[in-house]
Amino acid sequence: MKAFLLMVVTAGSLMIAGQAVADQALAQKSGCLACHNVDKQVLGPAFKDIAAKYKGDKSAEGKLVDKVKKGGSGVWGPIPMPGNSPQVKDGDIQTIVKWILSL
Repeated sequence: MKAFLLMVVTAGSLMIAGQAVADQALAQKSGCLACHNVDKQVLGPAFKDIAAKYKGDKSAEGKLVDKVKKGGSGVWGPIPMPGNSPQVKDGDIQTIVKWILSL
C-alpha cells in the first residue's frame, strides 16, 4: 500500500512539473521571455515578483489577463508593456497568467 501511495504521489508531482515546463515553453513561444524572466528582472518584472505582488488577490488573474492583452505601464516602472492580443491567443494568455501566479 505504501509503495502504491508513493507511486501515485510521484506520478502526480511529475505531471505538475511537466505542466509547469509546458507553460514556461508557452511563455517562451509567445515572446514573454524577451522582456521577462522567471527569477530576475529584465525589462519587465520577474514572474516570481509578479506572483508575490498579487498573492491572495482573487481578482489578479482577470486583471493580469487584461493587462497582457491590452498592455500597460506605470505599475513596475516607466517602461510600458505592449499589448499581446491578437498575436497571442486569449486561452494562451490565460494559461500563462495562471502559471505566473502559481510561481
